[in-house]
Amino acid sequence: MTQELHVVTGAFGYTGKYITRRLLAAGVRVRTLTNSVQRENPFQGKVEAHPFNFNDPPKLVESLRGASVLYNTYWVRFNHADFKHATAVENTLTLFRAAKEAGVRRVVHVSITNPSEDSPLEYFKGKAALERALKESGLAYAILRPTVIFGEEDILINNIAWTLRRFPVFGVFGDGQYRLQPMYVDDMAKLAVEQGQRQENAVIDAIGPETFTYRDLVRQIGGIIGKPRPIISIPPAIGYVIGAVLGAFVGDVMITREEIEGLMADLLYTQSPPAGETKLTDWTHEHAAELGQKYASELARRRDRKTAYERL
Repeated sequence: MTQELHVVTGAFGYTGKYITRRLLAAGVRVRTLTNSVQRENPFQGKVEAHPFNFNDPPKLVESLRGASVLYNTYWVRFNHADFKHATAVENTLTLFRAAKEAGVRRVVHVSITNPSEDSPLEYFKGKAALERALKESGLAYAILRPTVIFGEEDILINNIAWTLRRFPVFGVFGDGQYRLQPMYVDDMAKLAVEQGQRQENAVIDAIGPETFTYRDLVRQIGGIIGKPRPIISIPPAIGYVIGAVLGAFVGDVMITREEIEGLMADLLYTQSPPAGETKLTDWTHEHAAELGQKYASELARRRDRKTAYERL
């Protein structure tokens, strides 16, 4: 009996790796599309890797041929000299068109909470445009909308802990009362795989069981890792400058103006019921000794296309 084939974008990266792990455990054959074909393969050769070929749609179609489900985690976090939101939107539209031409049955697409094509923030606007395009494509779909995804290869939660370990105070933008609902990466993978098996179209807020204000998130992480710090309110513009200076020091982009605006606009909060079960506080207790010991660099991951993402 021929194994069903599913395609996962970024199977050697973060969220895609956990989706792939669950698919393999379920006996599904997995192919990945990636910009990092040479990245260390954590699946002992069980996953075949193909380049995205966004600039060669016929090749992209062939790499999707025979697949019943596509799990799309492809995106960029911010604009940079090497990558742009606008390019990521165009590439994803190309991916959706290729999936339809290849006969893919269903697309499970990772979006963001509260996307809007009227948003002044390019991240949320681009995600909304892609949701509309997928809905209009004729493909069956499940759209998953996470806020913050945490896990052993995480960036945001780890780097909050990294900052708490190294500085005597922690600054939050404004009053810090804007909210987040972090989702554990394997809960996200479980949800994605479950949705891959379904038929009906769905849009799901992929949020975890705990809601924090940003100020309380920092306070709780600091307490759990044994580095409680005074938390001070700073104007967003000054916070951005401090983040840019620290980013230059570590050779990364720690925070962008758009990310600050999105946080403060409460766009990482929704009133939906939780879709995940793992509590960030429980997970942080389990990883308190390792969390934040090393800085996790977004740019380093994008520049090094061979080394596996470093875990805690």
